Amino acid sequence: LMSCSYSDRSVKHFSFALVSVPACCSARYNLALLACLGFFLLYALRVNLSVALVDMVEPNISLAKNVTSNVCPEHSSTTNVPRNTTGEKYSWDADTQGWILGSFFYGYIITQIPGGYLASKIGGKLLLGFGIFGTSVFTLLTPLAANLGVGYLIAVRALEGLGEGVTFPAMHSMWSSWAPPLERSKLLSISYAGAQLGTVVSLPLSGLICYYMNWVYVFYIFGALGVLWWFFWMCLVSDTPEAHRSISHAEREYILSSLKDQLSTQKSVPWRPMLKSLPLWAIVVAHFSYNWTFYTLLTLLPTYMKEILRFDAQENGFLSALPYFGCWLCIILSGQIADYLREKQNFSTVCVRKCFTLIGMIGPAVFLVAAGFIGCNYALAVAFVTISTTLGGFCTSGYSINHLDIAPSYAGILLGITNSFATIPGMVGPVIAKNLTHN
Repeated sequence: LMSCSYSDRSVKHFSFALVSVPACCSARYNLALLACLGFFLLYALRVNLSVALVDMVEPNISLAKNVTSNVCPEHSSTTNVPRNTTGEKYSWDADTQGWILGSFFYGYIITQIPGGYLASKIGGKLLLGFGIFGTSVFTLLTPLAANLGVGYLIAVRALEGLGEGVTFPAMHSMWSSWAPPLERSKLLSISYAGAQLGTVVSLPLSGLICYYMNWVYVFYIFGALGVLWWFFWMCLVSDTPEAHRSISHAEREYILSSLKDQLSTQKSVPWRPMLKSLPLWAIVVAHFSYNWTFYTLLTLLPTYMKEILRFDAQENGFLSALPYFGCWLCIILSGQIADYLREKQNFSTVCVRKCFTLIGMIGPAVFLVAAGFIGCNYALAVAFVTISTTLGGFCTSGYSINHLDIAPSYAGILLGITNSFATIPGMVGPVIAKNLTHN
């Protein structure tokens, strides 16, 4: 399925340096933590609309009157009325909501490959920083766009996607210069776990903001936090260890020596060999397949919790976040396990990547299909969706890191290529799901 361009034996030569270069307070782990916070905000900015949209749309009066045996009953006879109902309501039908939720990905797909290419030329710091900054600014403009009309809202969401599109390729490009081979799973899992943590926090927090305040503050609060993060990122981060102002000499030498035989000296990008690479196309297939489930749940899980399982606004946010909390834990733990198996147990990189990808694909598929057959068993539905999303966390130490294994010098470009294909599910998944569920 996947392969590595370097010898696993060669990187073990540098494992002795781990003793003399501790992880605590190191520049590379500080970068991972700041990146974690960045991706935390990135996904908070991405998913907050999924919760706010439930509060932005006028209730379907006809659906409430035509309660049949096919609709799950309410959890209690008392209706929990939100304390604040001042937010503007819009008469958007299911198809319109599907296009609103999917519009983000129309901008997101455009900047994947250009983002990877630019990161390889100018470095990932500026691209990642301004990508999140731009997304934050457009998030602040979302309430205004919604008032102007659905077309403006779709346009603003697409522009947010343009900003976010460069972030993952830029981060991959930075890690190609920062991550020692035997620490890749740990460092990347820490930085990218922020995406899951952002989902975990923003879903319930957005629900609480809608309940106690007004849905517009969902966009104002997260947008302002994104702008604040940008200042810290620009001041504290550098593209390479050589350019870092406070890195220790021992850590700089450790990183550079471990990557000495990893990075290519070729200046031009080998586009033709890339497109002919079977390992790259294997990652494309894996990335596309995983994202179909991930993006569909990411955008529609709050709607499922409200319309099908009939949870109220407060319960909705917390229960929608539960699967992503499990996924966050799985990403962190699987990253540690993957590098332990490679370094201590002499498992090959190929074996580890394949096994973790297999677990992260088969497990979620089984439990998600099962969730479709349990009817109105609320506890079982939440449990199955949670287990499904949690097991998907294994993929981060599987196919998701494999770009850095097969060609670290071009990791950003490779991620841009695979993420371009993997963005298609985000564009069409919510629309197809909404069209399948008119009744």
